[in-house]
Amino acid sequence: MTAGLQVIFIEDDELVRRASVQSLQLAGFEVAGHGSVESAARVIDANFPGVIVSDIRLPGASGLDLLAQCRERAPDVPVILVTGHGDISMAVQAMRDGAYDFIEKPFASERLVEAVRRALERRTLVLENQALRRELADQSGVAPRIIGRSPAIEQVRRLIANVAPTDASVLINGDTGAGKELIARSLHEMSPRRDKPFIAVNCGALPEPMFESEMFGFEAGAFTGAQKRRIGKLEHASGGTLFLDEIESMPLSLQVKLLRVLQDGVLERLGSNQPVQANLRVVAAAKGDMNEHVADGTFRRDLLYRLNVVTITLPPLNERREDIVPLFEHFLLDAAVRYGRPAPLITDRQRAELMQRDWPGNVRELRNAADRMVLGVMDDASASLDTATQSLKERAEQFERAVIAETLEQCGGAVAMAADRLQVGKATLYEKIKRYGLAAKGDSDR
Repeated sequence: MTAGLQVIFIEDDELVRRASVQSLQLAGFEVAGHGSVESAARVIDANFPGVIVSDIRLPGASGLDLLAQCRERAPDVPVILVTGHGDISMAVQAMRDGAYDFIEKPFASERLVEAVRRALERRTLVLENQALRRELADQSGVAPRIIGRSPAIEQVRRLIANVAPTDASVLINGDTGAGKELIARSLHEMSPRRDKPFIAVNCGALPEPMFESEMFGFEAGAFTGAQKRRIGKLEHASGGTLFLDEIESMPLSLQVKLLRVLQDGVLERLGSNQPVQANLRVVAAAKGDMNEHVADGTFRRDLLYRLNVVTITLPPLNERREDIVPLFEHFLLDAAVRYGRPAPLITDRQRAELMQRDWPGNVRELRNAADRMVLGVMDDASASLDTATQSLKERAEQFERAVIAETLEQCGGAVAMAADRLQVGKATLYEKIKRYGLAAKGDSDR
């Protein structure tokens, strides 16, 4: 987790500075010691890849001055303040003003290391998401929602960028839940047809007796119950893109009719002899080997040739494991926004667990696991992300966070009332609220 990250430690007492820097270095951190804010400020900006630990009382600019500078120049860089006993109220106010944490002197090296470790975990998440956004922005709009760094995903992006501006038919191969519809939507959104409809049809979900009427539409009176004209999916998609998922499930009787639409660009509604122009692009998706369906006679070879002018293969997650953690963190942030909850930080141990699992449900299963983590509702399949890979200390902290969050909600966010109920000091509770990323109404307690 700490590879490439840095810690700036600011302390004017040389002996304390040397001892603290050594403790952090022994814990595996890259540390630079400074005797003043002025010295450290030269290397701190919004892109600084690390965290800052600073004594509050310093000659010249103080730690509070540094915090104010960071809020303006580097608001995402965590600042941990070191304070004497008499400055606790000042430190609590500093946390309200944006400090990540504070440590009271004298402190054990374990307390310092733990605070820095937590701050670096948060900084890691922020930096990785910033890097991901830059990476996707640098692709000049190429499939911006296709997240991943594996060679397979890079190849998918290149193919999309190459064929999206054309009308070439595309066949997407991939397991269930791998993200085939996302690829299809990206092809549409990057094409000249982006302002026209994107119509998705799951061929496996349509009952065969309804398939033709749903796809081609019908005129009033075409069959019993057809009381008025209905536009089918093919006609509705005219000008845009038709996405046919599970194309291998399409009935043989419909395959020849779809082939004619693709070849001639016209269709006929049921009950009509009047041809209707159908200017559309077809993107199909299938799981398994389509050649096997051709060999066993359940899929037309000529239609397959028409559909797979370009084939995009989307490997399962267990074949592109380097994409798992970036995807999971993206889904955590997305779920946090949707559910109005804080995005939890994942530990190195949890990252390893994510990488080790097989994810038979692919991206869909990964997204569900992220949703459950944000909601704090873990089932048997995903409990190991939250418990089996956690130490006793981590489990205790998870329980503590849940109790504090529940109490704050009961108290309407009022910290003073919550502190009374929990029988802890306000300063202690403020520290834990900040550490766990919880919401509170601090103004009411001043």
